Parts: sequence; C-alpha cells; structure tokens
Amino acid sequence: MHALDVLGDPARRRVLELLAEGERPAGSLAQILGDELGLSQPAVSQHLRVLRETGFVSVRADGTRRLYSLSTAPLEAVDAWLEQFRGLWVSRLDALATEIARGKRQRRLESAAQEAPPEEDEAPPADPSLAPGPEDRLLVLCSLGVWVNIPRVGVCSGEEVRSDA
Repeated sequence: MHALDVLGDPARRRVLELLAEGERPAGSLAQILGDELGLSQPAVSQHLRVLRETGFVSVRADGTRRLYSLSTAPLEAVDAWLEQFRGLWVSRLDALATEIARGKRQRRLESAAQEAPPEEDEAPPADPSLAPGPEDRLLVLCSLGVWVNIPRVGVCSGEEVRSDA
C-alpha cells in the first residue's frame, strides 16, 4: 500500500495526529476514535494493523498493554516526494504573507491616524507587531492532501477569517 493511500483515510490520519503527541496505548486510541469517529474497537485494530504493516507506527508490549508510537521514516518519504511540488506554492504563500502584512499595517496606521494624527515633522513610530506572527497562520489542507501552514486571510469554508482575529 502506498503511503498516500494510508494517509488518505481520516481514521489513520487521526491516529497519526494522536501519536504525534506521544506514545499511547491501543485502548486509549480505540476510545478516542470511538468517541470522535464512531469506530468500533475491531475497526481501530484494523487501522492500527495497516499503520503497523506500512511502517507508520511501531508497537511495543508493556505488560498486557500494547503501546503505539509514531515512526517518522514513512512521513519523511512522503515529505521527500512532496518536495518536487513545494515550489508551486511557497512563493505564492510568501507573496500572500507580504500582502497581509501590508494590509494589516495600513489598517493600524489608519486607526492610529484617526485617534491622534502625528505632527507634520514627526513620522509614526515603528510597530514591531505589524509583522505577521504564528497567530496569523492557519494549517490548510492543500489539493495534494498535505497540510500547509499559511497566513489567515480571506474565506475558509464559507466563513470569513479575519487576519487580526
């Protein structure tokens, strides 16, 4: 099974997300996936088997418990394959981040000018908070099925997302 086929299933992606936080027992994974996705324990076991056989997770016994952990090699292989496509979106995302910063700066300058206009000889003080920070970014699933970290702006699933939120 190809790595992207494995990642194509939402239950298996959720298992990987949970294991990215650290090692977990199979029972805990079954409980979470049961609550969130309505999966039975046997269904979760099948997903864990697929992840184990494809090398995405490893398992170790701890008494009667089976502890699962994330294996990075298959994810690194996916990342290496995606490298050939990064150029398609990186420059556009950088340009988008620049435009967001300009708009954010312009709104702040307009807001400051309305409150107290500066003297003619006095330039407005530089505001270090004008640069976009991590709070101004979203993880977005791109068309290749990869999560991309981009600035928050525009419309997302029909709801407006404010860059100053």
